[in-house]
Amino acid sequence: MTTRIDNVGIAVRDLEAAIAFFTDLGLELLGRDEVSGEWADTAVGLDGNHARIAMLEAPGGQGRIELFQYLHPDAIETEPTLPNEIGMHRVALQVDDIDASLAIAARHGCAPLRGVADYRGVYRLTYLRGPSGILVMLAQVMQPG
Repeated sequence: MTTRIDNVGIAVRDLEAAIAFFTDLGLELLGRDEVSGEWADTAVGLDGNHARIAMLEAPGGQGRIELFQYLHPDAIETEPTLPNEIGMHRVALQVDDIDASLAIAARHGCAPLRGVADYRGVYRLTYLRGPSGILVMLAQVMQPG
């Protein structure tokens, strides 16, 4: 049996804003669709499921994110997830230049929760709130001196 992770799904308040954020950070938009009907209800386990979706991929096919904005039933607003809460709560992106990535994020109204950290001279890391309040971790591998 072969298993691989296909994608991470993220429900968003504004699909266009989320697409703009992630494509500006370097992900490629693979496609969009609007899904509904019995098959969607069965797959998701939600009656009347109707959503706009977009699939994005990291350069080189190194991971995918599926964004979805519910049209029906209404999306349920929740408090933003905290880093120490149990459950799925963040997507991590490896970037070549964390400062440039943070400048892009700032154009979308996003800033680090508390600056940029140096992890043992190996990574520069930060968490920020992306579209719809989702947690996004940016990680830059530091090059040896």
